[in-house]
Amino acid sequence: MFSGIIEEFATVVAIHHDRENIDFTMTCSFVKELKIDQSVAHNGVCLTVVRMMPPSADAEHGSYVVTAMKETLERSNLRLLRVGDKVNVERSMLMNGRLDGHIVQGHVDQTALCTAREDAQGSTYFTFAYPENREMARRGYFTVDKGSVTVNGVSLTVCNPTSDSFQVAIIPYTMEHTNFQDIQVGTTVNIEFDILGKYIARLSELTQP
Repeated sequence: MFSGIIEEFATVVAIHHDRENIDFTMTCSFVKELKIDQSVAHNGVCLTVVRMMPPSADAEHGSYVVTAMKETLERSNLRLLRVGDKVNVERSMLMNGRLDGHIVQGHVDQTALCTAREDAQGSTYFTFAYPENREMARRGYFTVDKGSVTVNGVSLTVCNPTSDSFQVAIIPYTMEHTNFQDIQVGTTVNIEFDILGKYIARLSELTQP
């Protein structure tokens, strides 16, 4: 479980295709604190550390390897990563800590496309669009005004939602410390809808006469 509060971004050092899976080698400042079998969210996708690598010319802090399987690649933007790309990373939440964001599972629901980026007196508004699917909406896959959504692993507050789009406002600190700084019109991002909405939608379905 995660909170959507990004620690920093990791850099992709190497990519290895293994049949339908992809192994990503990443580096970041807290590599030495990681261990094999640990869960780390990458652009909002929960992945397991499978190998640790010593420091090298490309990774002064050392590096680690995570594997993304076929379904994960199909649902997320990880399949679009290239060596040198920045990836938002967050280690799993401590149960004795504050929940500064919202409950994030690390199970990306689908991707969305950035359709607008607008400066607004220091902050930046991003608009994201995704395919409208009434059946998925009935199951809780939607956004609500002032509700929560996860974009590339970042916990954000929704504004101006429609049936197939929403806006979020990014403050300068978030822009500086996440890969939102690289998101432009046409960029594909990962989104995870609020798990509370999914449970409510499911309960409503089960209790209907």
